[in-house]
Amino acid sequence: MKLVKNILLLCASVSVLTGCRGDLMDLSPYDSIASGNMWTTENLADMGVVGIYSMLQYSNVAADLYKFDCYGVSADCRDRDYALTIGSVTTGDGQFSGYWRTNYEGVSRTNDAIKNLPNAPLSEAKLARLMAEAKFMRGFFYYRLNSMFKGVPLYLEPAELDELVKGRDTEEAVWNQVITDLTDAINTSELPDKYAKGDASYGRATKGAAYALRGKAYMWMNEWAKAEADFRKVGELGYGLFQGDYKQMFKEANEQSDEMIFSMQCVGESGYGNDFSFRYGTRSSFGSCWNTYLVNTDFVESYECADGKPFNWNDFIPGYNEMDPAKRAVYFLRDGLTEDEIAKMADDGADMSKYLPTGNEARILSVYASRDPRLTATVITPYSQYFGANGATDYTYTLRWPYRGYDTADPFDLKTDTNNRFYYLFRKFVAEGANEIPNRTYSPIDIPIIRYADVALSLAECLNEQGKTDEAVEWVNKVRARAGAALLNSNTYTQVTGQDNMRERIRNERRWEFAGEGVNFFDEMRWKTLHESKYFSGAGLKQIWGTIQYTYTWGGDNLYKWAIPKSEIQMNENLKQNDGWID
Repeated sequence: MKLVKNILLLCASVSVLTGCRGDLMDLSPYDSIASGNMWTTENLADMGVVGIYSMLQYSNVAADLYKFDCYGVSADCRDRDYALTIGSVTTGDGQFSGYWRTNYEGVSRTNDAIKNLPNAPLSEAKLARLMAEAKFMRGFFYYRLNSMFKGVPLYLEPAELDELVKGRDTEEAVWNQVITDLTDAINTSELPDKYAKGDASYGRATKGAAYALRGKAYMWMNEWAKAEADFRKVGELGYGLFQGDYKQMFKEANEQSDEMIFSMQCVGESGYGNDFSFRYGTRSSFGSCWNTYLVNTDFVESYECADGKPFNWNDFIPGYNEMDPAKRAVYFLRDGLTEDEIAKMADDGADMSKYLPTGNEARILSVYASRDPRLTATVITPYSQYFGANGATDYTYTLRWPYRGYDTADPFDLKTDTNNRFYYLFRKFVAEGANEIPNRTYSPIDIPIIRYADVALSLAECLNEQGKTDEAVEWVNKVRARAGAALLNSNTYTQVTGQDNMRERIRNERRWEFAGEGVNFFDEMRWKTLHESKYFSGAGLKQIWGTIQYTYTWGGDNLYKWAIPKSEIQMNENLKQNDGWID
């Protein structure tokens, strides 16, 4: 039984007292029961701790991790030029204030629990476990806050609104508090190492999750040896790489595999599931989805060939790189265009002299056929198939250009909300067929927050930064072997030439492995590589052949430290703004 189902049961058990609703976003004892009464029974104490976990379902925590991929390298938003990505963001932007307030709400709930759990009628063992869970979650929320703002006020006791007047603690002090909380959790013998698949407590914090998160905190502090030790410990506790098809790892049947260390728990009920399929899926997906978020074109081109050779368009289509982007559109056209379609494509700038009426599709398919297998497991590429649905009926669609409107009849063109433009689309987290999820806005599939591949690649990074590059290669190869990619040092293309080369290989590996999972942006912020990886010259939302819809603009190195929200400074004059931001 999932943790979220326990939430429902707990909610039902106290519904007479609370008027509890079936909405995880709203389900919170903090909304309906005074703190002084919350910890008076075992059931209410359970509910108080579960209310902490419910924060994962909030925006700016885990519910909308797809948004953070738009800030990183792997994704774009089709109809929003986020102020953060076009250089116009200000201290009053809702992204800053929303992130601050939501994560501090999580801190508030954990502080309430840590203060009051000792007063609840609990056994010593249960009290110890719940205290460890609360400390893990407080460490998690402060980890998220410190990653972005680089120094925030530390509140370790419950506080009323008018008491939130502290100035900012240093970045180092916050990291030290994160380490302290996670160490307390790790040292609690009653906190399990790991929960087995199907356990009623699956989804709660574990020692494995605490070691993994503490290791990630040590990485922000450049404490490579300490992080290495923590990441090694995770594997010793029974976690490991999912040994199956990469694509299948993100299906409900495998959401509790040994790969998953900490996840946002979901069930297929309104308010309790995830909406990734809705945001990533298309009109040809079950429920008719919006493809709000797209796969970045330059990111797709970063995926290696199957043998590890860096991808280069000219190797497949000589002269492609030198062509004007609009002219390249010819290579993505479907076979058998009508005369009117040919004329339209020519008017739009395509070089129709290179069009193959009966071989155009096969030519472009070859570009994607021999690449890192994670590309086509993550992305719907031109002329690949997607098993979708129209209403309650399954259909197999093909992504073609131009779209002709065949939604439920041969040749079954894949329909998007962007039919007048041609983009790469997400496959990962998108429902297949008509029976995988009950509704486009509440998929039952858990969303991973930390999985073992993250631990393995983080361990590789720690080893490499300590000069242990040969061992780092072994850990990266574990992930590449599972994916079916060519192993490092197995041929000329994959030969590691030193620490710097390995550092870049590890970074790329993380980008490919975690595409669409909301991981990359936090990586780029830690590495301080956003300027070159996201905002290079010519970067932006592009159609597949490179035509730019809008351009990304670097707002300055101050982006590596998010602005303290203007609204928070107005309420608390002791908060000082980060350098480079003007209130």
